[in-house]
Amino acid sequence: MNTRRHWLLTAGALVLAACDASTNDNRIVGELASDRIELTAEVAEPISEILVAEGEVVTAGQALMRQDTSRADARLAEAEAALGQAQARLDELVRGPRSEQISAARASAEGAKDELAFRRSDYARVQEIFDKQLASEELLDRAKAALDTAQSNDKLRRAQLQELLTGTTGEELAQAENAVKQAAARRELLAVDVARHSIVAPVDGIVDSRLFEFGERPSPGQAMMVMLSGTQAYARVYVPEQLRVHVKPGSEATVFVDGLPESIPGRVRWVASEAAFTPYYALTERDRGHLTYLAKIDISEQRDRLPDGVPVEVDLGLVSTE
Repeated sequence: MNTRRHWLLTAGALVLAACDASTNDNRIVGELASDRIELTAEVAEPISEILVAEGEVVTAGQALMRQDTSRADARLAEAEAALGQAQARLDELVRGPRSEQISAARASAEGAKDELAFRRSDYARVQEIFDKQLASEELLDRAKAALDTAQSNDKLRRAQLQELLTGTTGEELAQAENAVKQAAARRELLAVDVARHSIVAPVDGIVDSRLFEFGERPSPGQAMMVMLSGTQAYARVYVPEQLRVHVKPGSEATVFVDGLPESIPGRVRWVASEAAFTPYYALTERDRGHLTYLAKIDISEQRDRLPDGVPVEVDLGLVSTE
């Protein structure tokens, strides 16, 4: 008889506790979650290094995975060589012609001048002999052709000397400067391309899953790894419509995590502006058919990272609406 009374009292207490929980409008349900970040491939090259394991905590900027850079490195080396060539040409134009080049050009001009004088004299001699009918017309033609060649060579050598004495023009310098800028821009572009063969963590977080293994070749745009961002999961809950006006970013809250005996302080980070129907896992008897607003509750205290997907309840600390 005493045993029967004990079971009746226990059942009654459970019913009362259930009734109290169902009438507490400040308690809303949800789960622990983190923002998911998909890290995608930008090039179609095989994976050459995997630097982290699934579940490993990583920091922003940390390298997670690398793809083969052989082709990209070769293109970058070619661009660096082209930049060096363009820079050397610009330096040459800025410096101007060397004294040795001017001396060589002046000597060539003097030689062309002497050659022209000799050919004029030779042509005059052949013309005189031809007039006396002592030379053939063919000999006269050869002397005239040699004179014409000497005249052309003299003009060329004098023009080359004048070009060296005048120096580099502004137009030539502008062309050379633009060539250097173009080569530098291409090198920077290819350096970025090489860097993007490495998958790095954009934020602090944890590696959730690795979608490719060593040696596999993803296509550009394919997700290679999934991260859970942040150093701590947050409570993702659904605020009933009748409480929405009282819940604002920055509001204090108390988070109850399944499996932890103590509550955890929290703070409302964000509340959706558009309503949605309550998801299946948050359907309590009083919430069925109600509109709710998605909210994110940050964990305020410093502690080890909590696992995603664990059910939670959040007390918003508001006065009951009933």
